[in-house]
Amino acid sequence: MRVKLGLLVVAAAVAPALADVAGHADPITPVVLALAIILVAAKLGGSLAARLGQPPVLGELLVGVLLGSLDLFGLGWFEFMPANPILDALARIGVLILLFEVGLESTVHEMMQVGVPSLLVAILGVVTPFALGWGVGALMLPDHSIYVHAFLGAMLTATSVGITARVLKDLNRSGSPEAKIILGAAVIDDVLGLVILAVVSGIITAAGSGEPFSPLAIGLILGKAMLFLFAALFIGGTLSPRVFRLASRFRAGGVLLASALAFCFLLSYLAGVVGLAPIVGAYAAGLVLEKVHFRDFELRGERHLEELIAPISAFLVPVFFVLMGMRVEVEVFGQTQVLVLALVLTLAAIVGKQACSLGAVGGKLDRLSIGLGMIPRGEVGLIFANVGLTLMIGTERVVDQGIFSAVVIMVIVTTLVTPPALKWSLGRKAVER
Repeated sequence: MRVKLGLLVVAAAVAPALADVAGHADPITPVVLALAIILVAAKLGGSLAARLGQPPVLGELLVGVLLGSLDLFGLGWFEFMPANPILDALARIGVLILLFEVGLESTVHEMMQVGVPSLLVAILGVVTPFALGWGVGALMLPDHSIYVHAFLGAMLTATSVGITARVLKDLNRSGSPEAKIILGAAVIDDVLGLVILAVVSGIITAAGSGEPFSPLAIGLILGKAMLFLFAALFIGGTLSPRVFRLASRFRAGGVLLASALAFCFLLSYLAGVVGLAPIVGAYAAGLVLEKVHFRDFELRGERHLEELIAPISAFLVPVFFVLMGMRVEVEVFGQTQVLVLALVLTLAAIVGKQACSLGAVGGKLDRLSIGLGMIPRGEVGLIFANVGLTLMIGTERVVDQGIFSAVVIMVIVTTLVTPPALKWSLGRKAVER
């Protein structure tokens, strides 16, 4: 209730300004006002979600939906925000920062040591949801092209392990065999999911430009995606220690942060140049960098890179999630087809990740908990959906408003059900032991 009152107070306070801002000569004026609204609304929504035991990202998304639906009540104060090109650019940079942070949480060395069970869990956790998502598209959207069906499958491969990691930490189970398999599989899952996203997006882009669809084209795009990732990981892993060692000789402030962001943006640019989504490059940049690369900076008393990036992330990432929520057209929730699609997608998302637990071979592992831990799609699912909003096949948008709204519902449900389900499952296992 306090959060809702806070939003109403903010809206009432800025309404007079919003009435005049659209016609202002300086294009930055509406942007800075929009940023003020987004940041305040995001923190109010995130705070409420945290109090309810949910990840703040869920609150940021829902508060965006709330702001975007005010025009249904004749309050069109925020209509200019989702389509503003400057805000859109900031949101896209926020996604790159987010994927860079996700990559920083893991290393190539850790990925190589996860073992056979994690690898099998990851592979099944990508292949099964992809097949189910494609099947749901073919069943529920027969009038849409095969590319739409394929992209639905790609979106279901996503995993947001941050939510699961938080639950495991709260339950003091981060060191359990199940936790290690989940977290290890999630790293591989992210890589495989991004490769599939790159392949499907590349095929759709080629089809949109009139190029013929063929197995050779798929092989070329897959090879390009894998080559880029391996080249980025190998060359980046070889050069980055030398680059950061050289950068540590500069005595100007902020060298570590500037060098890391330059590395992130450079790989994002190169990913775009070879026809991949820039987020693939951002994730690869984070995966390459390890703490040992920053040792010289830390020896002279500078903060860790994660600490330096956190304020930038706190500024830009909420812009993405609030705008994503505002782009949801609430009217489509009244369409039975959208709600049924959301329900079937959610079931496919849950079943698909449960199937991955079959890969947890060896030992007395809690396969149910492993499957539940891989369910949440969270921010990663939204990032995939956002890519789909930019892809076109002729005059058809690959992810239209109905599909996008259904995906948002699927993301919300899978994010909400995972924490209590995982707590129950791990608690059940503890009682049995």
